[in-house]
Amino acid sequence: ITVKSSNKDTVTGAGEEGDELPKEEPWKTALKTTVVDMEVGEFCGRKVSVWDLLHSHYIPEENRKELLGLYEAGELTLEQVKTVVCTIVTRAAAAAAAAAEGAEPAAPVSSPRAESVVTEPEPTSLHGD
Repeated sequence: ITVKSSNKDTVTGAGEEGDELPKEEPWKTALKTTVVDMEVGEFCGRKVSVWDLLHSHYIPEENRKELLGLYEAGELTLEQVKTVVCTIVTRAAAAAAAAAEGAEPAAPVSSPRAESVVTEPEPTSLHGD
């Protein structure tokens, strides 16, 4: 009810309101305001911010910290972060959906191919294709 007047008061104070932080980093704001259409998992059919995707269970904490660090340092653009995050979420959601359906079609296709690439550097992938 008195959010606007208390907001002005808390700008110079600690700003413990929680929902609205008065001095948010510009890179954080960009991640929160950039939205993408996702067609996978719980995000299916709705627009989701890159920030929410980054903090979803699809992105491991280690990857999240690395991406945020690179983006904050200016080594990755917003577009690059968006692309990487969308790719990770799409693949993770597809893997989770395949696992829920029985994992039989997905597991043999990806696992042996990955092993053959690692163990045999010769172009043996023609047989798999």
